[in-house]
Amino acid sequence: MAEHCAPTFDQLAHSLGFSCDSAGGLIEVRNPFALENWTLPVLETTVIVGSVLALVLAIVRLRRQGDPTNLVLWFGATAYLFIIEPPLYFPAAFGISGHVDTMFAHNVFTVDFLWGRLPLYIVAIYPFMATLAYEIVRMLGVFRTHGAVIGAACVGFVHHAFYEIFDQIGPQLRWWEWSTSNSLNQPMFDSVPLPSVVVFAALWPMSLAFCVYRFVGRHEDRGDRFSGLQLVWRTIVIGLLASLGTFILPLPATVFGAGSTTVRGTLYALELVAVTLVAIPTLYRRWVSLRREGPSEAIYTNDFVRAYSVVYLVVMAVLWLTALPDFLDATDGRTHNGDPIGNPWYTLACFALAILCAASVLTLPRSARQPTKPSPHAVPS
Repeated sequence: MAEHCAPTFDQLAHSLGFSCDSAGGLIEVRNPFALENWTLPVLETTVIVGSVLALVLAIVRLRRQGDPTNLVLWFGATAYLFIIEPPLYFPAAFGISGHVDTMFAHNVFTVDFLWGRLPLYIVAIYPFMATLAYEIVRMLGVFRTHGAVIGAACVGFVHHAFYEIFDQIGPQLRWWEWSTSNSLNQPMFDSVPLPSVVVFAALWPMSLAFCVYRFVGRHEDRGDRFSGLQLVWRTIVIGLLASLGTFILPLPATVFGAGSTTVRGTLYALELVAVTLVAIPTLYRRWVSLRREGPSEAIYTNDFVRAYSVVYLVVMAVLWLTALPDFLDATDGRTHNGDPIGNPWYTLACFALAILCAASVLTLPRSARQPTKPSPHAVPS
C-alpha cells in the first residue's frame, strides 16, 4: 500500500520512528520488548485482555441467560470501527483525499493491521470501552427508568471520563501523533484535538448506546428473544446507524463553526457540557435510589465490568505516574523529547469522574446484587 502513503502520514510515521516502507503488510507481528517504550505493550495487553474477556463473558451471558445485549454491543462497536477507521487511514483509496487528509498516525505495536495503520489494541479498545461505559449505566438502571436518549447520554459521559484518561497521555508516550496542521483537528485542546475529545470520546459511544438499546436492549428488558439471524442483522444496522449518528450529533459544530475555529470549538464544548448536565444528576439520582432500595429489587449486575474498570484505572494511574516527571519538566507544552503533553486538570477531573462511576456500581447494596438479569417489565422507549 505504498502508493497510498500520503505525505502527511509519512511525515507522522517518521516522527514516530517508522516509515511506510517498514510498516509491514496486511498483518505484522513484532517483538513487544522492541517497541518504542515499555508503556506500549502494557497498554495493549490491558486493553486486549479486557476486550477478549468482555467478548467471552458476553457469549456466556447469551448462552446462560439468553441476553444478547453485551454481544451485540461488542460486535456493534467493532462494526463501527471498520466503517469509520479505514477511510481515515487511506483517504485516497476511498476517493476522499481531496476533502480529508491524514488526521493522525498510530505508532507500531506488537500486532498491527493494514500496513501499520491499525494496531490490534485499537480494534479491541472500541468494544472494550463501550462495554465498560454501557454496563456501568445499565447497572445503575438508567435505561430501564429513563429510556434510550438519557441512557445514551449517560453512556457518552461515562465513556468520555474513562477514555480521556487514555487520550490525554497518548501523544506524550508516543502511542500516536496528531496532525496539527489538519483543519479537522482544530481547535487543539493541548495535545488532543477538541473534536476528538467530544466526538470520539463522548458522541460516538452515545450514538452506539442509543442504537444498541433501541434495537436490542429494550426488547431484552421486556423479556423478548431473538433468533441468530435477527441478532446478525440488528448488529450490522447498529454499526451503520451509530456511524451515521456520529456524523449527525456534531453537526451544530461542523456546520455553524465551519468558518471559525473559535465558534467550532465553542459549539463542541457546549455539546459536551449538555451531555454532562444530563448525565451527572441522572447517574447520581439512580445511585442514591438503588442504595435506598430493599432486597426485593432486582438489579442487573456485571462483575467483570465492576472489577476490570478498577484494573483499567489502576493501570492508567501507573502510566500517568511514570510519565509525570517528563510532564512536569515540559516547556511550552512539550517534553524534553519534543512530545506534546495533555491537560493535567482535565485529566484529573476525568480520573475523579471515572473513579466515581466505578465506585457507584461497586457500592450498590449487597442485598440488591442477587440477580444477574433484570426482571422483564415494560420500559420507556
